[in-house]
Amino acid sequence: MIDQVFEFVQNHPLLVGAFLLVLIAWIIYETRSASTNALTATEATQLINREDAVVLDIRENKDFKAGHIAGARNIPQSNLDSRMTELDKVKAQPIIVVCKHGQSSGAAQAKLAKAGFERAYKLRGGMAQWQGDGLPVVKK
Repeated sequence: MIDQVFEFVQNHPLLVGAFLLVLIAWIIYETRSASTNALTATEATQLINREDAVVLDIRENKDFKAGHIAGARNIPQSNLDSRMTELDKVKAQPIIVVCKHGQSSGAAQAKLAKAGFERAYKLRGGMAQWQGDGLPVVKK
């Protein structure tokens, strides 16, 4: 088996090199994006309880109604730019941006930070991780 791997590497050095470059780039991207203002579900819960953080759910309405974090505000990502003024009242509070899987919340968090929300965070893993951890959701 190992002999076949070495043979493959010798016969296809460009393919193996390209794979390794993509793998390294992906690892670097994931480590950088995971550490920038990302909170675990436990950290988010502590921020909500201790500092009255605002939870901003950027999923579409139907996903939000299917289940969301208690007290969360729903502003779909497609409407975030036009509805940003709704959040001006809570600019001093921490804001936790939540999406479905934690993939698109980073862009919304960056928009909020650019708009002057100094304490904008994203929920690592999104609602999928929140529910996977067995934390409560509210359905409307």
